[in-house]
Amino acid sequence: MVGLKSGNIEGFGQFSQFSSLQELNTHIEMWLAVHKHDFSKGALVGLKRLVRFSAKIPGVCNAKIGTILKAIHQEYKDNGISRSTFKRMIQKAKELGILSVYETERKNGSQSSNLYSFNRFPSNELPKEEIMNHPNETNNLLKTENQKIKERKEEPSELDHTFVSDRVPQPFVQLVKCFFPEAKMIEEYWKMVKISAYQYLWENDPELILDVAIQSFKQLIRKLKFNSNIKNPFAYFYGILNHKFFILYDEELKEKYNLKDVEMVFTVHSGGSHSL
Repeated sequence: MVGLKSGNIEGFGQFSQFSSLQELNTHIEMWLAVHKHDFSKGALVGLKRLVRFSAKIPGVCNAKIGTILKAIHQEYKDNGISRSTFKRMIQKAKELGILSVYETERKNGSQSSNLYSFNRFPSNELPKEEIMNHPNETNNLLKTENQKIKERKEEPSELDHTFVSDRVPQPFVQLVKCFFPEAKMIEEYWKMVKISAYQYLWENDPELILDVAIQSFKQLIRKLKFNSNIKNPFAYFYGILNHKFFILYDEELKEKYNLKDVEMVFTVHSGGSHSL
């Protein structure tokens, strides 16, 4: 955006997409559940610090890069990140859709610090069904996906499923390990389950959450087996979860209030609304 004047952060409230800091943090968690592996450790440090600088106006920051880097260096006792690492993080976040960046200028026309605006995680709709008329392209999809995961490894070896946190139910671990045996990967899939359940008010029903998680993961694997057009299994899995939790919420709401054809709007934790 050209011609945006620099100023106090309070003057950029219109760039915020979030109603509260809690909502911002929820969407950041969803972004990282899908794209954490796209960032280096240093870049993640920079991204998380940028989020902390975006608290006054939820999701919006106009701090100078030098100011942000100084805060990181102080926190990590002079073992912070470089300016180039921070800039690469910004570029990657822009490419993934996590951030929008606007140039600002001073009154005299000279360039000032950028304005950073975090975007909401994409809509909670189930991904559209892909056309399945290319059988020759669907072979060994899971092998290809596992190969990509191995290429991302920065550690000499990955912890296997026996190291998964106790917070992840064993039935889910036993299922996911057959396709993604690394502990970190299993925990990332479960994190998306918890986020989706929280959005649709099911966080206090562990049996239902586990059942939906297992059904959704099986649906994901079936899709991966027969369709090569799914570029991001995490995002697709998240879409399946949201679809199932929404249907359950819809049914419970109608039963509770004896609704049939009555149209009403409800709001979930993320701040979005759905019509019944």
